[in-house]
Amino acid sequence: MSSARTDLTPTTTRDAFLDGRLTMLQPKNGPRAAIDALFLAAAIPAASGNVQTVLEAGTGTGIASLALCSRIHDCHVTGVEVQCELLALARENVILNNFEDRVTLVEADITSSGEALSAAGLIREGYHHVAANPPYYTTGKAREQLEPSTARAYTAHPGDLEKWIKFLSAMAAPRGSLTLIHKADALEDLLALLKGRFGALAVYPLFPKPGLPAKRVLIQGLKGSRAPLEMLPGMILHEADGSYTKQADLILRGEADLHIRAQA
Repeated sequence: MSSARTDLTPTTTRDAFLDGRLTMLQPKNGPRAAIDALFLAAAIPAASGNVQTVLEAGTGTGIASLALCSRIHDCHVTGVEVQCELLALARENVILNNFEDRVTLVEADITSSGEALSAAGLIREGYHHVAANPPYYTTGKAREQLEPSTARAYTAHPGDLEKWIKFLSAMAAPRGSLTLIHKADALEDLLALLKGRFGALAVYPLFPKPGLPAKRVLIQGLKGSRAPLEMLPGMILHEADGSYTKQADLILRGEADLHIRAQA
Protein backbone atom coordinates (compact mmCIF):
# COMPACT_ATOMS: atom_id res chain seq x y z
CA MET A 1 0.00 0.00 0.00
CA SER A 2 1.29 3.46 -0.87
CA SER A 3 1.51 6.10 1.79
CA ALA A 4 0.90 9.83 1.88
CA ARG A 5 3.84 12.08 2.46
CA THR A 6 4.50 13.19 6.01
CA ASP A 7 6.57 16.28 5.25
CA LEU A 8 5.05 19.62 4.33
CA THR A 9 6.39 21.96 1.70
CA PRO A 10 6.54 25.70 2.46
CA THR A 11 3.38 26.07 0.37
CA THR A 12 1.34 23.31 2.05
CA THR A 13 -0.46 23.05 5.38
CA ARG A 14 -1.90 20.08 7.28
CA ASP A 15 -5.33 20.80 8.74
CA ALA A 16 -7.86 18.89 10.82
CA PHE A 17 -11.60 18.78 10.11
CA LEU A 18 -14.62 17.04 11.65
CA ASP A 19 -13.17 17.26 15.15
CA GLY A 20 -9.90 15.74 13.98
CA ARG A 21 -11.38 12.71 12.22
CA LEU A 22 -10.23 14.07 8.87
CA THR A 23 -6.72 15.35 8.10
CA MET A 24 -6.18 17.39 4.94
CA LEU A 25 -3.14 18.69 3.11
CA GLN A 26 -3.97 22.03 1.54
CA PRO A 27 -2.17 24.74 -0.43
CA LYS A 28 -1.15 27.53 1.91
CA ASN A 29 -1.98 30.25 -0.59
CA GLY A 30 -4.25 28.46 -3.07
CA PRO A 31 -7.91 27.41 -2.73
CA ARG A 32 -8.58 26.17 0.79
CA ALA A 33 -11.51 24.32 2.29
CA ALA A 34 -14.32 26.44 3.67
CA ILE A 35 -17.44 25.45 5.58
CA ASP A 36 -19.37 25.33 2.29
CA ALA A 37 -17.69 22.02 1.40
CA LEU A 38 -18.62 20.50 4.76
CA PHE A 39 -22.24 21.59 4.44
CA LEU A 40 -22.32 20.14 0.92
CA ALA A 41 -20.99 16.81 2.20
CA ALA A 42 -23.46 16.75 5.10
CA ALA A 43 -26.39 17.33 2.73
CA ILE A 44 -25.67 14.64 0.11
CA PRO A 45 -28.46 12.09 0.72
CA ALA A 46 -26.34 8.94 0.40
CA ALA A 47 -27.38 6.20 2.79
CA SER A 48 -25.53 3.36 4.46
CA GLY A 49 -26.54 -0.24 3.97
CA ASN A 50 -26.52 -0.48 0.16
CA VAL A 51 -23.39 0.70 -1.62
CA GLN A 52 -24.19 3.94 -3.43
CA THR A 53 -22.09 5.86 -5.92
CA VAL A 54 -21.49 9.59 -5.60
CA LEU A 55 -19.82 11.97 -8.03
CA GLU A 56 -18.40 15.30 -6.88
CA ALA A 57 -17.55 17.80 -9.61
CA GLY A 58 -14.68 20.15 -8.80
CA THR A 59 -13.38 18.15 -5.86
CA GLY A 60 -10.28 20.32 -5.29
CA THR A 61 -8.19 18.74 -2.55
CA GLY A 62 -11.05 16.36 -1.73
CA ILE A 63 -12.54 17.81 1.43
CA ALA A 64 -16.24 17.26 0.57
CA SER A 65 -15.68 13.78 -0.86
CA LEU A 66 -13.64 12.67 2.14
CA ALA A 67 -16.07 14.21 4.61
CA LEU A 68 -18.85 12.22 2.94
CA CYS A 69 -16.81 9.01 3.23
CA SER A 70 -16.30 9.77 6.90
CA ARG A 71 -20.08 10.03 7.34
CA ILE A 72 -21.26 7.20 5.08
CA HIS A 73 -19.01 4.19 5.59
CA ASP A 74 -19.93 2.17 2.51
CA CYS A 75 -20.43 4.70 -0.29
CA HIS A 76 -18.01 5.03 -3.22
CA VAL A 77 -17.11 8.55 -4.32
CA THR A 78 -15.66 9.72 -7.62
CA GLY A 79 -14.06 13.16 -7.44
CA VAL A 80 -13.45 15.11 -10.65
CA GLU A 81 -10.87 17.91 -10.75
CA VAL A 82 -9.19 19.76 -13.63
CA GLN A 83 -6.25 21.27 -11.70
CA CYS A 84 -3.50 18.66 -11.45
CA GLU A 85 -1.83 20.34 -8.46
CA LEU A 86 -5.03 20.16 -6.41
CA LEU A 87 -5.69 16.63 -7.60
CA ALA A 88 -2.23 15.57 -6.43
CA LEU A 89 -3.06 16.82 -2.94
CA ALA A 90 -6.45 15.10 -3.10
CA ARG A 91 -4.71 11.81 -3.88
CA GLU A 92 -2.44 12.25 -0.87
CA ASN A 93 -5.44 13.12 1.29
CA VAL A 94 -7.26 9.96 0.22
CA ILE A 95 -4.27 7.89 1.34
CA LEU A 96 -3.72 9.94 4.48
CA ASN A 97 -7.30 9.20 5.59
CA ASN A 98 -7.34 5.55 4.46
CA PHE A 99 -10.04 5.92 1.83
CA GLU A 100 -8.12 4.36 -1.08
CA ASP A 101 -10.75 1.65 -1.59
CA ARG A 102 -13.67 4.08 -1.59
CA VAL A 103 -12.53 7.19 -3.49
CA THR A 104 -11.64 7.40 -7.17
CA LEU A 105 -10.09 10.63 -8.45
CA VAL A 106 -10.35 11.65 -12.09
CA GLU A 107 -8.46 14.47 -13.80
CA ALA A 108 -10.95 15.96 -16.25
CA ASP A 109 -12.53 19.22 -17.34
CA ILE A 110 -16.26 18.94 -16.75
CA THR A 111 -16.89 21.24 -19.75
CA SER A 112 -15.26 18.69 -22.10
CA SER A 113 -17.16 16.62 -24.65
CA GLY A 114 -18.98 13.47 -23.61
CA GLU A 115 -16.41 11.40 -25.49
CA ALA A 116 -13.54 13.00 -23.55
CA LEU A 117 -15.30 12.49 -20.23
CA SER A 118 -15.99 8.85 -21.05
CA ALA A 119 -12.34 8.37 -22.02
CA ALA A 120 -11.36 9.78 -18.61
CA GLY A 121 -13.36 7.00 -16.95
CA LEU A 122 -16.59 8.81 -16.10
CA ILE A 123 -19.83 6.88 -16.58
CA ARG A 124 -22.82 8.66 -18.09
CA GLU A 125 -25.89 8.20 -15.87
CA GLY A 126 -23.69 6.09 -13.61
CA TYR A 127 -24.02 7.76 -10.17
CA HIS A 128 -26.77 7.62 -7.57
CA HIS A 129 -25.87 11.10 -6.31
CA VAL A 130 -24.09 14.04 -7.93
CA ALA A 131 -22.85 17.12 -6.07
CA ALA A 132 -20.84 20.28 -6.62
CA ASN A 133 -19.70 23.58 -5.20
CA PRO A 134 -19.34 25.38 -8.58
CA PRO A 135 -17.26 28.56 -8.96
CA TYR A 136 -19.08 31.45 -7.31
CA TYR A 137 -17.84 34.27 -9.52
CA THR A 138 -17.88 35.12 -13.22
CA THR A 139 -14.87 36.46 -15.09
CA GLY A 140 -15.19 40.22 -15.50
CA LYS A 141 -17.89 40.57 -12.82
CA ALA A 142 -15.75 40.19 -9.70
CA ARG A 143 -12.29 41.13 -8.53
CA GLU A 144 -9.91 38.55 -9.93
CA GLN A 145 -7.94 36.38 -7.52
CA LEU A 146 -4.20 36.94 -7.89
CA GLU A 147 -3.22 33.33 -7.21
CA PRO A 148 -3.89 31.35 -10.43
CA SER A 149 -5.26 28.14 -8.92
CA THR A 150 -7.57 30.11 -6.62
CA ALA A 151 -8.79 32.18 -9.55
CA ARG A 152 -9.60 29.04 -11.52
CA ALA A 153 -11.36 27.40 -8.58
CA TYR A 154 -13.54 30.39 -7.73
CA THR A 155 -14.10 32.08 -11.10
CA ALA A 156 -15.87 30.77 -14.19
CA HIS A 157 -16.32 32.14 -17.69
CA PRO A 158 -19.78 33.36 -18.74
CA GLY A 159 -21.91 30.34 -19.61
CA ASP A 160 -19.81 27.87 -17.59
CA LEU A 161 -22.47 27.40 -14.90
CA GLU A 162 -24.77 25.89 -17.52
CA LYS A 163 -21.97 23.50 -18.49
CA TRP A 164 -21.65 22.40 -14.85
CA ILE A 165 -25.38 21.70 -14.66
CA LYS A 166 -25.34 19.81 -17.97
CA PHE A 167 -22.42 17.72 -16.74
CA LEU A 168 -24.13 16.86 -13.45
CA SER A 169 -27.34 15.99 -15.26
CA ALA A 170 -25.48 13.74 -17.70
CA MET A 171 -23.70 11.90 -14.88
CA ALA A 172 -26.69 11.40 -12.56
CA ALA A 173 -28.58 8.13 -12.84
CA PRO A 174 -32.31 8.32 -13.59
CA ARG A 175 -34.00 9.57 -10.40
CA GLY A 176 -30.55 10.26 -8.99
CA SER A 177 -30.11 13.15 -6.58
CA LEU A 178 -28.37 16.47 -7.13
CA THR A 179 -26.92 18.57 -4.31
CA LEU A 180 -25.42 22.01 -4.94
CA ILE A 181 -24.17 24.86 -2.79
CA HIS A 182 -23.84 28.33 -4.29
CA LYS A 183 -24.31 32.03 -3.64
CA ALA A 184 -27.86 33.03 -2.83
CA ASP A 185 -27.85 35.65 -5.57
CA ALA A 186 -27.24 32.89 -8.14
CA LEU A 187 -30.48 31.12 -7.21
CA GLU A 188 -32.54 32.56 -10.08
CA ASP A 189 -29.97 31.45 -12.67
CA LEU A 190 -29.58 28.02 -11.08
CA LEU A 191 -33.30 27.32 -11.02
CA ALA A 192 -33.59 28.29 -14.68
CA LEU A 193 -30.71 25.95 -15.60
CA LEU A 194 -32.08 23.08 -13.54
CA LYS A 195 -35.55 23.29 -15.10
CA GLY A 196 -36.26 20.24 -17.23
CA ARG A 197 -33.27 18.37 -15.80
CA PHE A 198 -33.99 18.05 -12.08
CA GLY A 199 -37.29 18.39 -10.25
CA ALA A 200 -38.52 18.04 -6.67
CA LEU A 201 -36.14 20.89 -5.98
CA ALA A 202 -35.64 21.96 -2.37
CA VAL A 203 -33.94 25.27 -1.61
CA TYR A 204 -32.27 25.47 1.79
CA PRO A 205 -30.91 28.95 2.69
CA LEU A 206 -27.90 29.39 4.95
CA PHE A 207 -28.22 32.62 6.94
CA PRO A 208 -25.00 34.12 8.37
CA LYS A 209 -26.69 35.55 11.50
CA PRO A 210 -30.21 36.12 12.84
CA GLY A 211 -32.02 38.79 10.85
CA LEU A 212 -29.56 38.81 7.94
CA PRO A 213 -30.36 37.59 4.42
CA ALA A 214 -28.93 34.29 3.23
CA LYS A 215 -25.59 34.44 1.45
CA ARG A 216 -25.47 30.76 0.51
CA VAL A 217 -28.13 28.28 -0.58
CA LEU A 218 -28.14 24.52 -0.80
CA ILE A 219 -30.25 23.14 -3.65
CA GLN A 220 -31.29 19.53 -3.88
CA GLY A 221 -33.38 17.71 -6.45
CA LEU A 222 -34.10 14.48 -8.30
CA LYS A 223 -33.26 13.86 -11.94
CA GLY A 224 -36.37 13.64 -14.10
CA SER A 225 -38.84 14.43 -11.32
CA ARG A 226 -41.73 16.80 -12.04
CA ALA A 227 -42.57 17.51 -8.42
CA PRO A 228 -42.74 21.22 -7.52
CA LEU A 229 -40.06 23.32 -5.85
CA GLU A 230 -40.04 23.59 -2.07
CA MET A 231 -38.54 26.52 -0.16
CA LEU A 232 -37.29 25.36 3.23
CA PRO A 233 -36.68 27.39 6.42
CA GLY A 234 -32.91 26.87 6.23
CA MET A 235 -30.36 27.35 8.97
CA ILE A 236 -28.73 30.22 10.84
CA LEU A 237 -24.97 29.62 10.95
CA HIS A 238 -23.81 32.08 13.64
CA GLU A 239 -25.22 33.50 16.82
CA ALA A 240 -25.27 37.26 17.24
CA ASP A 241 -21.87 37.06 19.01
CA GLY A 242 -20.31 35.30 16.00
CA SER A 243 -20.13 31.80 17.49
CA TYR A 244 -21.62 28.93 15.52
CA THR A 245 -25.18 27.93 16.31
CA LYS A 246 -25.57 24.49 17.85
CA GLN A 247 -26.99 23.02 14.63
CA ALA A 248 -24.17 24.40 12.47
CA ASP A 249 -21.52 23.35 14.98
CA LEU A 250 -22.75 19.75 15.00
CA ILE A 251 -22.50 19.60 11.22
CA LEU A 252 -19.01 21.09 11.17
CA ARG A 253 -17.91 18.56 13.79
CA GLY A 254 -19.33 15.72 11.72
CA GLU A 255 -21.82 14.82 14.42
CA ALA A 256 -24.99 15.54 12.43
CA ASP A 257 -26.30 15.16 8.89
CA LEU A 258 -28.12 17.91 7.05
CA HIS A 259 -31.43 16.50 5.84
CA ILE A 260 -32.90 18.37 2.90
CA ARG A 261 -36.09 16.67 1.91
CA ALA A 262 -36.71 16.93 -1.82
CA GLN A 263 -40.04 15.27 -2.45
CA ALA A 264 -40.27 12.67 -5.22
